[in-house]
Amino acid sequence: MSLEPAGFFEFPLIPGLEDKARNIFFHVPTAWTSVLAFLVGTFFGIRYLRTKNIEDDYKSVSAAGLGLLFCILATVTGALWARFNWGTFWNWDPRQTSIFILLLIYGAYFALRSAIESDEKRASLSAVYSIIAGLTVPFFVFVMPRMMAGLHPGARDDPSGKGPLMQSGMIAGNMRVFFYLSLLGFTLLFIWLLNLRIRAARLEHEHSRQQH
Repeated sequence: MSLEPAGFFEFPLIPGLEDKARNIFFHVPTAWTSVLAFLVGTFFGIRYLRTKNIEDDYKSVSAAGLGLLFCILATVTGALWARFNWGTFWNWDPRQTSIFILLLIYGAYFALRSAIESDEKRASLSAVYSIIAGLTVPFFVFVMPRMMAGLHPGARDDPSGKGPLMQSGMIAGNMRVFFYLSLLGFTLLFIWLLNLRIRAARLEHEHSRQQH
């Protein structure tokens, strides 16, 4: 009896994409992580308004910053996917447009923070903004792209009504395992980076207090 472990790692090619379909191991996890990070930022924004604990502000802004980073990565990998699949990097597809709007929303969040000198006022206004911004995330990520016709899987005119990852047989079971491991890996990476950023923000705040 011979074992062929290499077969377990064989990637089932998606018609028209071939090896380029490996992008899903980066594009989807970065998009998922950006959504998770934005919602975590919203959660701590709500908590700050209830507790007025500056630690919650650190956590909110740290999560939002990582969300913006992963959103940029999702945009870049999505543009590469668009180039492979549709011929151009940017098509103003509804999902591309919605992610661009989220980039603007959270870019404005950091512009707002940088314009306010008072720590308490900055934390309070940022918390309110993060809540409003967080409420838009589910709409722009899950609702709007499905309401409009577009090139992206899952658009209104997609006959399956689902993304390619949800269609039976599109990804073999062995690679589906690695896809979910990739989601888990990016989630753990986010948690690790979030802890680092919170610790850095805490040290920066303590250093600022000592100087004053």
